[in-house]
Amino acid sequence: MPVSHIQTLVDRCRAGQLPAAIAKLPSGWVVMGERQVLPGYCLLLPDPVVPHLNALDRDARAQFLFDMALVGDVLLAITVAARINYAIYGNVDPALHAHIFPRDSAEPESTRTAQPWALDWKAAPLYSDALHGDFKRRVGMELRKHYATR
Repeated sequence: MPVSHIQTLVDRCRAGQLPAAIAKLPSGWVVMGERQVLPGYCLLLPDPVVPHLNALDRDARAQFLFDMALVGDVLLAITVAARINYAIYGNVDPALHAHIFPRDSAEPESTRTAQPWALDWKAAPLYSDALHGDFKRRVGMELRKHYATR
């Protein structure tokens, strides 16, 4: 069976070889989306990788969902987002991962209420440290502050 894209990303995070990696949380890794279809788009990747949310035991499931919401809290605090969209599918890559999208009330009216997969992903900028590194560091700093005080 081929290795999932999610497993490859987690392996790269563990090895310190994923430039888009933000932070290791108790449930897994927070990374910037490969294409920044919405500014600040992040993913939460479980570590270890599991096929879906229901494969986690009760405590691990609660931790994953808590960490996902915490990333949303941080994005709300450091962006002009009006809300956060969360998505867990696993249909294309059958491994648990959560998409976390900041949604800005200043988005064009034509896309403001569209689900993120209806947006033009090919036109979205690829993640780069030059463009997104400062934002990535701010998210990581805020996440580490939270876990330092727990």
